[in-house]
Parts: sequence; C-alpha cells; structure tokens
Amino acid sequence: MKILKDFKEFAVKGNMIDMAIGIIIGASFNKVIDVLVKQVFLPPLSLLTDGVNFEDRRIILRDAIASANGDILKEEVAIGYGALGEVVLDFLIIGFTVFIVVKFMNRLKNRANDAKDKAVSPPKDIELLTKLNDLMEEQNRLLKAK
Repeated sequence: MKILKDFKEFAVKGNMIDMAIGIIIGASFNKVIDVLVKQVFLPPLSLLTDGVNFEDRRIILRDAIASANGDILKEEVAIGYGALGEVVLDFLIIGFTVFIVVKFMNRLKNRANDAKDKAVSPPKDIELLTKLNDLMEEQNRLLKAK
C-alpha cells in the first residue's frame, strides 16, 4: 500500500499535472517542428539538390515482385534514409530550440535570484534570506565591537 500512498503524494503535489502539461505542449511543439522541417527547410534543400525529395530517398534491398495481373506478391524491402534525415533535422531543431528556451529561463532565474539587482524584485524566500544574512552580519559586527 506504500506505492498507492507515494502515488497519491506525487499526484497531489502537482508533479503529474506539470508532467501532463509538458507532454501536451511537447506534442504540439512536435507538430510545429514537423511542419517547419517538411514545409520550410526541405523544399529549398530539395531545390538546391535539383529536385530530390529527401523523404522518398531510400536504398532498395529487394524490389517488389508483382504477378502478371499487377498483384504484389512480395513487398519492396528498403532502407529509408531520407526519412531518417528528416527525423534527425527535427531532433536538431527541437534540441536547439529547447537549449535556447532553457538558457533564457536560466538567465531570468539568475536575475531574479540576484539580491543586488534592484531592477527585478527577488522572490520572497531570497528577500527573507538576504535580510537574515544582513541581520547576522550586523550581529557579528556588534559582538566584535564589545
């Protein structure tokens, strides 16, 4: 029953909700990146390579075998390296975008945690810790003066 208690704590603390929101946003972001790669980046690349459609690029290991009336007896076996290239490009774009977002968020977090920066009001916990530190320094100064 400890596992049910642990799950209840996990769900109540909001971790599950945060995770669900992240997954939903990630899925939507994936659709945006997919369109960006297929509709924005690949067409100019295809133009530069004389009209080669990278999505259809593959190495055929075995051709399809068809009967005399056109029925396919054996399917084609091929390695789709063009689709792999698309997925790698998706990954690079997503990775770079996440890197930029995390870097921006860390910069904002660092500014907010800087007690000496008066342009941004610090969070309450940082403000209280700064006041506590100032009081302790003053107390130490007074004790040394005696």
